Amino acid sequence: MASSKSPFDAGGVVEGAAWDALCRSIADARARVLGPGVPDSERDRAEGFRYLLRFLASGIAVCVEAADTEHPEFMRMIDRGRSWGLDCPDCLYLQAGVRGDAAYRIFGCRGSANHFDLQVNFGHFALGDISKWGTIDSLNGLELEVEADGRFEVFLGGEARPRNWLRLAPDAEFVLVRQYFNDWERERPADLLIERLDAPASAPSLRADEIGARLERLLSWLEKGGALWEQMSRSMLELPPNTLNIMHTPASDERAGMRGQAYGMGNFRCPEGEAVIVEFAPPACRHWSISLATWYWEAIDFASRQSSLNGHQAELDSDGGFRGVIAHEDPGVPNWLDAAGHERGTLAARFLLADAAPTPVLRQLPLSELARALPDDTRRLAPSEREARLTARRRAALGRYRR
Repeated sequence: MASSKSPFDAGGVVEGAAWDALCRSIADARARVLGPGVPDSERDRAEGFRYLLRFLASGIAVCVEAADTEHPEFMRMIDRGRSWGLDCPDCLYLQAGVRGDAAYRIFGCRGSANHFDLQVNFGHFALGDISKWGTIDSLNGLELEVEADGRFEVFLGGEARPRNWLRLAPDAEFVLVRQYFNDWERERPADLLIERLDAPASAPSLRADEIGARLERLLSWLEKGGALWEQMSRSMLELPPNTLNIMHTPASDERAGMRGQAYGMGNFRCPEGEAVIVEFAPPACRHWSISLATWYWEAIDFASRQSSLNGHQAELDSDGGFRGVIAHEDPGVPNWLDAAGHERGTLAARFLLADAAPTPVLRQLPLSELARALPDDTRRLAPSEREARLTARRRAALGRYRR
């Protein structure tokens, strides 16, 4: 047997060096939880180590399982129990590997998500470098041609087609599907398959060098990707407390973001007994949402808690404005954003295909003064109505991820 030159070449896989390198990287990841400046309460530590497990599981999905470009299949890049990268609670994310010199067909049923988006990307999130990834081509649900029964097919690569076609390029690596849900209880996910057009039905045996490349990418996911999200989270938390900056970029998909989406990023600071009002006038748009996330840039549990709201779920005031209330205990208003015991965290907003980007105003005040700070006609929610809302919310969220 030839000696290994790299832990991740065929010899390194066979000899176990690739596995050993990955295990060392997993052990080193403890610094994401135990490092300087990281919240260190018992709960924070528990959430931190759970995050590492979830981040590893997501890495296995996108770096290992979704890496087959010959016989690709859609994997959940982010799941309800695998949250990372400041994910949107309204969105279902799917990913499949592709290669630039091949041709593929995506087909199935469109479903009824409020917005649907297909995107071919180069680079990879495991690189941990925003400048090294971006979008080659994209197609959204408003452009997609769908049959009357909801079925459709989209072709990737090969000869250009007049409809439902996405261009590939030599550096193409994966296709990303985003589905945004507005009415969680009634909208349903798409049923999708992807096939390479010129590949035989049977898959060849896995080679050691192939699994080596996937293990090497998974290690990069843990080290470089993990470092990027930590850096992004820290930069948001270093802003003045209770800040939300909206960036309306016409080409937001340039670095694998959603085309036409205005992104809002910032932080919240809400001690016990306090509240933070988030106020803005929602613009005319396809979809908007606001959500709370932890230190680790993972969405706060949005199934069991009302930690996010979108344009369908929120109740606007008589002046057309949105006023959300970040608090740890139920303030008895419809637009409660449950901080779930996190006194500080990251804050995200999204405005899809918006006419303009709003200018949010955030203000912190004692919870006892909240009623006087909100409009006089703000509706009150009885505990029984809150319980019913949370029950329906959990069922709808879990139903979206049902296999």
